[in-house]
Amino acid sequence: MFEKILSFFSNDIGMDLGTANTLVYLKGKGIVLREPSVVAIDRNTRKVLAVGNEAKQMIGKTPSSIIPVRPLRNGVIADFEVTHQMIKYFIQKVNTGKSLLRPRIVIGIPSGITEVEKRAVHESAQQAGAREVYLIEEPMAAAIGAELPISEPSASMICDIGGGTTEIAVISLGGIVVAKSVDIAGDEMDEVIIQYFRRKYNLVIGEATAEEVKVKIGSVFPLKEEMTMEVKGRDQSKGLPKTVTVTSEEIRQALMEPIALIIDAIKQVLEETPPELSADLVDRGMVLAGGGSLLRGICELLRQETELPVRRAADPLSCVALGCGKYLELLDKVKTFSAFYK
Repeated sequence: MFEKILSFFSNDIGMDLGTANTLVYLKGKGIVLREPSVVAIDRNTRKVLAVGNEAKQMIGKTPSSIIPVRPLRNGVIADFEVTHQMIKYFIQKVNTGKSLLRPRIVIGIPSGITEVEKRAVHESAQQAGAREVYLIEEPMAAAIGAELPISEPSASMICDIGGGTTEIAVISLGGIVVAKSVDIAGDEMDEVIIQYFRRKYNLVIGEATAEEVKVKIGSVFPLKEEMTMEVKGRDQSKGLPKTVTVTSEEIRQALMEPIALIIDAIKQVLEETPPELSADLVDRGMVLAGGGSLLRGICELLRQETELPVRRAADPLSCVALGCGKYLELLDKVKTFSAFYK
C-alpha cells in the first residue's frame, strides 16, 4: 500500500538503453523520448557538452577538443561516467518537475550480459537519480512490447535486431526457455558498408553516411526494382572529395556477411528449442523487432532460411521500451517476475 501511495508522487520510467538509441517510456503517458545514445564531451575537462540528437549531429564534424562518445557498446556500458551523465540528462528531460520523489526505472538489458555488467547498469541508473531500478532482459521486454502471448504454455519466438546486439529468444509460461545474444547488429552492418566502399571504390565514408546508405537502399533479399544512390566521401589515395554511385545489389552483397551470422544464431536457438515448443513455432513463427527488422527483405530471407512464418512487430523500434513500460504499469501489483532482477 505504501509503494502504491509513493507511485502517485513519482514519474516512473521505462528505458530502452540501446547502443544506438535510447527510448524513454513515462508511466501513464507512453514513449516521450527517442534520442541517439551519443554524448559529446570536452576532451580536456570531460564536461558534457551535448547529449542525444545534438551530440549525434557532431559525429565526424567536431574539432579535436570535442569528442562525440557512444557510451554503450554491444548493449553494455563501455564508459560508466558518460552513461551516468546520459541517463541523468534523459531523466531530467522527461521529468515534468511535478514529482515529489525520484522515479522507479525499468531498464532493458541484453540477455547475455554478465552479473558485473548488470550491476554497472543498475548503479549507473541509481546514481542518475532512480529510487528503484529493475532490469529486464531485452528479448522478454521486446516480446511484451510486441504483445506476444508469453504467459501461455506455448512457444513465442522473438528476434530483436538492435544497434549493438541481436537478441533471439523462445519464451513460454512467462520465462525464457532458450536465448542467444550476438554482437552482430546495426553497427556491424554499418561497418561492413564502410569497408565495402574502401575496398571497391577506395572511398572513405563515415558512420552517418554508411547508416544512410543502409536505410535508403540496403536490402538482404532481391528487390522487384533495384535502387541506386550517390554517395559522397573522401578519396583514400588522393585525399580529395569524391562521389560514387552504388546499387542496392552491391550493398546487399556487403550486408550478407553479418546477416549470415544472425541467421546462424537463429538456427542455433531453433536447434536448442524443446520439440514440443518447436511444434508450436511451425504455426506461430517468429516476430522481428528492433531497427534491423526494417531492413528490406529480411522477413522474406528469414522465412526462406528457417521455413517458419516470419513477421515484423507493429512498432519494431519501440518494442523494448513498450515492454518496459507495460511492466511499469503493473509494478504496483506484481513484485516478482522471472525476467526481472532488482
